[in-house]
Amino acid sequence: MNAHEIDYQIFGEEMQYVEIELDPQEAVIAEAGSFMMMDHGIQMETIFGDGSAKDKGFLGKVLGAGKRLLTGESLFMTAFYNNLSGKKKVSFASPYPGKIIPIDLDRFNGKFICQKDAFLCAAKGVAVGVEFSKKIGRGFFGGEGFIMQKLEGDGMAFVHAGGTTAVKELAPGEQLRVDTGCIIGFDASVDYDIQFVGGIKNTLFGGEGMVFATLTGPGTVYIQSLPFSRLASRVFAAAPQGGGKDKGEGSLLGGLGNLLDGDNRF
Repeated sequence: MNAHEIDYQIFGEEMQYVEIELDPQEAVIAEAGSFMMMDHGIQMETIFGDGSAKDKGFLGKVLGAGKRLLTGESLFMTAFYNNLSGKKKVSFASPYPGKIIPIDLDRFNGKFICQKDAFLCAAKGVAVGVEFSKKIGRGFFGGEGFIMQKLEGDGMAFVHAGGTTAVKELAPGEQLRVDTGCIIGFDASVDYDIQFVGGIKNTLFGGEGMVFATLTGPGTVYIQSLPFSRLASRVFAAAPQGGGKDKGEGSLLGGLGNLLDGDNRF
């Protein structure tokens, strides 16, 4: 086994965190900003890329880190090492309400493809790379462009999702249609493409966008009910302009209160 064999436990319901138990000489890698807490004695190290065995030599590390820029992530990741004789624990938290999903890469034949912001942490030795779409239509209209993250190796990885999650086991040839933002990830045997909604009324007035994703089996697909982009757009739309306090939340009395306050923006 190339990746470190870690034990873990997930806590919470709506705002979860994962606690990882490290035996002596074991380590875990994580995205910057996901760290929550750790036992005394664990050492932190900022590394280029993911620190996997695939990144051999300085040039390999630079190329591995550079690929992460394409997914909107930092050049660096953080590794947490247990160099002491006893077991130590380190915890990582989900960045927004939802679920943390453990992914055993052995179960997915060593490769799992996920949305480019889904990765949370993994056992050291797991390679975190990019997956390019070979289909032009998916690249232009797929919501996430040509690029998704791919997790490779034989260890445990953890991804996070918004809202409630669903797991679909697709039979060979079975197809599932999904909003592009609601995909968490899928194994490499699943074929991912996009399809136009169809119909002028559906396209212009349906409110669901021009396309949806089509996922064709065989394989496992993970779906989320609340993509972060959807949550952010709703929060932004509901926020009062100018950052002021919205009295009445859009009601007639609220508008009158703004007028009396000298704020005549309705």
